[in-house]
Amino acid sequence: MSKELSFEEESLQYHEATGEFDTNGKTGTLLTKPCNTDKELAMAYSPGVAFPCLEIEKDIEKAYDYTNKGNLVAVVSDGTAVLGLGDIGHLAGKPVMEGKGVLFKAFANVDAVDIELNTKDTEEIIKIVAAMADSFGGVNLEDISAPRCFEIEDRLKEICNVPVFHDDQHGTAVITTAGLINVLEMSGKDASDLKVVVIGAGASGIACASMYKRLGVKNITMLDSKGVIHSGRDDLNKQKQMFAFDTEDRTLEDAMKGADMVLGLSQPDLIKPEWVKTMSEKSPIIFACANPNPEIKPPLAKEARPDVIIGTGRSDYANQVNNVLGFPQIFRGALDTRATKITENMKMAASRALASLAKEEVPAHVKAAHGRGDDMTFGTEYIIPSPFDRRVLIYVASAVAQAAIEDGVARVKDFDMDAYRVKLEKLAQHLDGKI
Repeated sequence: MSKELSFEEESLQYHEATGEFDTNGKTGTLLTKPCNTDKELAMAYSPGVAFPCLEIEKDIEKAYDYTNKGNLVAVVSDGTAVLGLGDIGHLAGKPVMEGKGVLFKAFANVDAVDIELNTKDTEEIIKIVAAMADSFGGVNLEDISAPRCFEIEDRLKEICNVPVFHDDQHGTAVITTAGLINVLEMSGKDASDLKVVVIGAGASGIACASMYKRLGVKNITMLDSKGVIHSGRDDLNKQKQMFAFDTEDRTLEDAMKGADMVLGLSQPDLIKPEWVKTMSEKSPIIFACANPNPEIKPPLAKEARPDVIIGTGRSDYANQVNNVLGFPQIFRGALDTRATKITENMKMAASRALASLAKEEVPAHVKAAHGRGDDMTFGTEYIIPSPFDRRVLIYVASAVAQAAIEDGVARVKDFDMDAYRVKLEKLAQHLDGKI
């Protein structure tokens, strides 16, 4: 009898070659043109390849027409903040970056190339990425530690002519903002009246808090490893200083009293059930996003407060905060408009699109993928769409494309939005294996 493999053993096997002509890892090159005759060979390379080269020399924008630039994203990391593993090195982070490429392709048909940089020097990373950015339609920064990631992204956004997006910062922000939008609608609360607590002042925490501010939230209490970030502290970097204010709260227990929302981006089991009882009297919300074990498990939170609305980063609980709901589709919309940047309005458009989709009837095959029945309807157990709902691509990419046009960062002129939505619908069906 063969031994049943553990999940770790299965995962390791999954990453190795399985066939005679297979390769290790998860990504490779897919040819989009034939090369089976002497004429096709001559067009693919010399001498035929000279013609598109000369067209691009005359007009650099023609690179979008004659190369894969318009559907290609660079996934760039230095391996300093890989998942929950920390600074494990650039090559140890490569499986994650390849995995990001898998998600780009599977959820939005975007081609991605992973690039692991053997340097932690901020200036060197900026110089390298800026020099190669034009080869791609966009750059996805990944798993770069804070606070370096803020400067790297900000400066590259100014230098590069293509979108630069640090998913660790903005992915969770886009998705939790979508959930917050829906909770506000359900509860009748106003964003300006909320007390929001953010546990974790790294890249994602700062980005989430910044996006909540744009939504209208004014009262945000942020905590780092030393406790509440307040105006009396003299050990705060520039990003944390933006969230320092005069408060008597010093601990998480203090901050959670009366809180309407708590966002956890920290450590497992950090939130005690008795603290949940002290939250806002009406529709408190918790996004406990520590992986694989959240700051508090949903059953414990609901036992303490039956009316709590809770989401985690896990797929085995309702309201999963999964970044795959955001970055592939955001890049799809940005690439298809040939955008020069991903603006704040484009990110908020993605959030509002996700919030809107959560109100639509969930297809039977999506429910089956989750093993759930009719409870997948808009409400406390379903405020965020499922990653398996292919309509995410249609809703988010079209919303991002529209925002790119409105913000004036789209290179495509006379963009036909109706035709684009039809194209996205066909692409969604193709990715779902229906066409």
